[in-house]
This record gives sequence, structure tokens and C-alpha cells, in this order.
Amino acid sequence: MESGHSREREAKEYLEKHKIMELLTLLTSTLLFFRPEKPREFLVTMLERMRLAKVTGVTFPFFMDATNIVAMFEMLDSANKGFISFVQYKEALKTLGLYNEKEGLNDDGHLVTLEKFKKEVDRRFQDLISSFTAT
Repeated sequence: MESGHSREREAKEYLEKHKIMELLTLLTSTLLFFRPEKPREFLVTMLERMRLAKVTGVTFPFFMDATNIVAMFEMLDSANKGFISFVQYKEALKTLGLYNEKEGLNDDGHLVTLEKFKKEVDRRFQDLISSFTAT
């Protein structure tokens, strides 16, 4: 029984080391965002673009542009107050595949403005992509 737990732990460590779950979340989110007619070809293209970004050092483009990020923020800020709660912010990051439970994002009591939201989504996406292209 010991070897079963050991193999499970090794598998988990492998997935974490190579950020495979984050990659799969990103690919799935992108797939659901675009809903292409040929999903397999779309995913292959996404992976090829990521590989190309690694080889060339060119920044990988995010699948959501600024207008999409603003629209997401506005849906969360339905009262049009100009900010969202920490819980809304964290859930939006999870939905986009830009939050890992292990990172321990703590609520500092501040509300999240549109500018902070846009900046954090972009930063987290670039960090995530660079971790894939650096491996």
C-alpha cells in the first residue's frame, strides 16, 4: 500500500512541478471562450503558439483583450460602484485559470478597482505563460 501512496505523491509533485493542471485549465478556459468548430486543431495551435513563444522569446498573446476584461469586471460590478469584492476577484481569477489554491491569496480588506483587476489579470497571465514557455 505504501508504494501506491508514494506513486500518487510522485504524480502530484510531477504535475505541480510542470504546472500541468494550470496549463489544462488555461487551455480549457481558452477553448470555452472561443468555442471553435474544430477544438482539437485549436488546442494544437495553442500549444504550438506557446512553443513558438518559448523558442522566440516573443510574448504569448492573451486570449482576452482589454474589452473582455472590462466586460467581466462590469458583470461583477453590477451596481456600477467602480470596484468588486475580494471574493469576486478571487473567483474571477479561478474562472480564468489564473489562480492556484496553493498560492494563498489573502484578503487585505481592500476593494479591487477595474485598473487593479486589469493589471493583475495581465500580470498573472504573463507569469503563467512564462512558466510554460520556460519549462
